[in-house]
Amino acid sequence: MTSPITLNPAATLTLSSPFEGRDYDYVRAAIEFISQDWRSQPSVEDIARHVGLSDTHLHHLFRHWAGLTPKGFLQALTLDHARRLLRDSANVLDAALEVGLSGSSRLHDLFVAHESMTPGQYKAGGQGIAFTYGFHASPFGEALVLAKAQGLAGLGFVDGDDRAAALADMRRRWPKADYVADQEGTAALSARVFQARQWQADQPLRIVLIGSDFEVRVWNTLLRIPVGHATTYGDVARTLGQPKAARAVGAAVGRNPISFVVPCHRVLGQGAKLTGYHWGLTRKQAILGWEAGLTQSV
Repeated sequence: MTSPITLNPAATLTLSSPFEGRDYDYVRAAIEFISQDWRSQPSVEDIARHVGLSDTHLHHLFRHWAGLTPKGFLQALTLDHARRLLRDSANVLDAALEVGLSGSSRLHDLFVAHESMTPGQYKAGGQGIAFTYGFHASPFGEALVLAKAQGLAGLGFVDGDDRAAALADMRRRWPKADYVADQEGTAALSARVFQARQWQADQPLRIVLIGSDFEVRVWNTLLRIPVGHATTYGDVARTLGQPKAARAVGAAVGRNPISFVVPCHRVLGQGAKLTGYHWGLTRKQAILGWEAGLTQSV
């Protein structure tokens, strides 16, 4: 999924308000219906008819409560089952038919839209995807910048002088992709990320989010946390309409491939504790302090 984002301190994190009355009953009934009949690929009209609402009412109610549309929820379920089938050695056509799609082209479109790769590339561990990478100076130590044709795809940090370990850590996400060193080509992306004067609203930075539907939803939520502010795993879970999913949110935050830009460092534990960070708690403290200084100078 390719997303244009603007790096600036003016973004806000909006928490969804709780529903009252029968709203939850309608949404629960819709979720149960989709979860049971997803293989038949029911239309929004079918789902709305089942719960006794109009198509439009169900669309808005479901999106407000769950953070995605009924169609999006159906696609997420379908994609999740397709991933398992592909991991278990099913071919693309058999996987498509098994999850209720009319053919491999529909599964192809679903994967490209949600995973930024084809089902064949997913099955092959990213084989056929080309990344370029480079190592660049940052305020928080040397950074590894990973790029795909559409934009920034990964950003990690080097501990000590061990560039090989940093690259290996990133490669574990897509083990069979092609990685080509391009120091000059990734320099512009690095400058866009770490030089605050280049954070221009009219020149958004394009990023490529490659992950499960739930992970991408979590990472998109993190993008709305303003610079100099923090939130908690529980708050993110509530924003997604899944207040009991704080642990799952924590796992998705930990798998964020684009550090700093997708600001997982702004997520704290219960009681605002500075909990684990993939690139080290010291670096997390440094980033939060740097951002606090940035907002004071604006």
